[in-house]
Amino acid sequence: MQLQERINAFVKLGDFLRQFSNEVIQKADNVEHNDLFFDGFKHQLKLTEEHNGWFTKENIRFALASWSEALSSKNLNTWLKPYNITEVNPKQVAIIMAGNIPLVGFHDFLSVLISGHNVLVKQSSNDKHLLPFLAKYLELVEPQFKGNMTFTEAKVENFDAVIATGSNNTARYFEYYFKDKPSIIRNNRNSVAVLTGNETNEALKNLSEDIFRYYGLGCRNVSKLFVPKGYKFDAFFEAIYHWNPIINKAKYANNYDYNKAVYLMSEFDMLENGFFMIKEDESYASPIATLFYEYYDNSEHLKTKLAADKDQIQCIVSNGFTENEIAFGATQKPQLWDYADDEDSIEFLLAI
Repeated sequence: MQLQERINAFVKLGDFLRQFSNEVIQKADNVEHNDLFFDGFKHQLKLTEEHNGWFTKENIRFALASWSEALSSKNLNTWLKPYNITEVNPKQVAIIMAGNIPLVGFHDFLSVLISGHNVLVKQSSNDKHLLPFLAKYLELVEPQFKGNMTFTEAKVENFDAVIATGSNNTARYFEYYFKDKPSIIRNNRNSVAVLTGNETNEALKNLSEDIFRYYGLGCRNVSKLFVPKGYKFDAFFEAIYHWNPIINKAKYANNYDYNKAVYLMSEFDMLENGFFMIKEDESYASPIATLFYEYYDNSEHLKTKLAADKDQIQCIVSNGFTENEIAFGATQKPQLWDYADDEDSIEFLLAI
């Protein structure tokens, strides 16, 4: 199969997903094999929402919209242009996926197939309905993919390389278990935002998207703020208040109530607004419904600290603070070339 044939197949998949990316799902006339797959995918969306209370209609729709936008011919060709992807001797690449947000392992799945390899997928039980169905769609729009995609619930075996994502504890297990295979092993990371106190209301509203999207469960979600000494949080609380309906979601509300009770019983100082808490803390990973913050008094010292802690950080959200910063509101809209943990998966896959 030629690279352009693989690109064309994923462009068609993007066209298929675009039908499900708006609040009102509408069947398009120009999407291949729609009669076979449209109603079936609607059913998979329903199963996904019923299976995982964190995967709401809104968050599933957001994920599908992001992928439908990413899978354009322009984006795929821009992404792959720097690489010399010619004839590849296909290897079996195992992917062990996380399940924290919908289709969180799709970029690895795409990378393996687009580079010309075969994929062996072990999904998280939290996110198991959507990807196998989309794989069947790919097989129909590009029959040469048949036999190249395998899904398993058992122990992964008979593979040449592996991409595995998990917690810090499971990452240590992965590193031992896969020590004899080429691998990318990912563990817990969190994202941070650096504020100056001069942010506009619009910028802070955009930041709230980085905090609350997917209930804060993604590694690209902002879980910690760095603020200048003396920073007043009034403008911040005002800008995020439009997210207050989030408290009506039972799983979120349960976490909010629990963490608030823990903080009160422990007599921790924290600020809250009825649906969200902020707490001064040096940690990067904050619980659901909570954002940690830390004061800084020197931007150069803060840059040094963040550089030293780079293995714990996925994204830095700021405006004019650092070279590779992410704009406010953009953490959950990565480009295809924005690699997790800054590890170039295409380069890895072309080298195995």
